[in-house]
Amino acid sequence: MMKKYAVVIIFMCILAAGACFAAGFELTSPDLHKGGKLNMEQVFNGFGCTGGNISPALMWQGAPKDTKSFAVTVYDPDAPTGSGWWHWVIFNIPANISVLPKNAGAPASGLAPAGSLQGRTDYGAPGYGGACPPQGDKPHRYIFTVYALDIDKLPLDANASAAMVGFNLNRHALAKASITVKFAR
Repeated sequence: MMKKYAVVIIFMCILAAGACFAAGFELTSPDLHKGGKLNMEQVFNGFGCTGGNISPALMWQGAPKDTKSFAVTVYDPDAPTGSGWWHWVIFNIPANISVLPKNAGAPASGLAPAGSLQGRTDYGAPGYGGACPPQGDKPHRYIFTVYALDIDKLPLDANASAAMVGFNLNRHALAKASITVKFAR
């Protein structure tokens, strides 16, 4: 009986150590402040919105040592679609990268890391599509998330839907870190 408890305690310690390590994975940005308001620079330019449609600079640290690649998503769970709204999906970011510069979400800018892919968003095109909630709606949450993955490249191309990318991210995630900001108009 005592052996059984010892095994359980050791197993719990291993799990706790892994959870603590994953808790050290952090996403930061000079352009976003947790719980703050999204800047007009990151707001969409279209559908009645007049923002800059520029993806923010993002930096992360503390990824698990077995990380083989990263991915970043931006998701609005408050969009009145019944399934939220995907604003950005970029994956196959090499493991030696820990920064996305401002405007990396514009495919034509050439600022995304070599080898990465920007998937199709709910705007119907690859690349960053900023916030544009309906006029007068409650403030929407925009969740910027970086995923540390156990795979070098997801078995997808840039035509994969954001939901398909999300499915693969969750299958291969070692850890994830997020910043949530709000925006209303």
